[in-house]
Amino acid sequence: MTALKLIIGNKNYSSWSLRPWLALRQMGLDFEEIRIPLYQEGAAAQLRRYSPAGKVPILQHGAVTVWDSLAILEYLAEQFPDRPWWPEEPTARAIARSIAAEMHSGFLQVRQHLPMNIRASYPNREFTAETHAEIERILTIWRDCRQTYGSAGDFLFGPFAIADAMYAPVVFRFRTYGIALDPICQAYADTILALPALQPWITASHAETESLPQYEFA
Repeated sequence: MTALKLIIGNKNYSSWSLRPWLALRQMGLDFEEIRIPLYQEGAAAQLRRYSPAGKVPILQHGAVTVWDSLAILEYLAEQFPDRPWWPEEPTARAIARSIAAEMHSGFLQVRQHLPMNIRASYPNREFTAETHAEIERILTIWRDCRQTYGSAGDFLFGPFAIADAMYAPVVFRFRTYGIALDPICQAYADTILALPALQPWITASHAETESLPQYEFA
């Protein structure tokens, strides 16, 4: 079988890198990891060696190169259809694709004002009304999916799927910035944080020595 190679950025900061990394681990797929610390001298040139977009994450699978988190996850779903990447039931699958795409293209205020920083804790930051609206939209997604589709497991649609990989970085964001969660959302966040597949990422994020000032707040 052709080997998989995933090029990622800093584990403490790179939310987009986390998404396919976690899915690969959770689905039990072996892959080689190449970490390129972002915003360091020479990093952009290194990334362009792997992808013309020059951004992480990047998946290499033999002669095939795929970039962009959601594109990588869709590619993996096609290549390894025996894994539960999407819900089997058509309506649930349509909703799962919709919320994954919503995360992929939206929530710009959350991205800007709540950057992922696993090592940090900033519970007293103030946010704009627009940011609060996006936070509430995410919590509504979690509640609705858990209550409507999640009875067969502890994730958004029961078993772990692509939608959970897409929202996993948000769990870290909400923890870092002390976002209040209702019991349903807190249980879901706790489930993500306790995933055995995720623990090596958390450990490595704390061991990294890079500090990016644009993601650190006094």
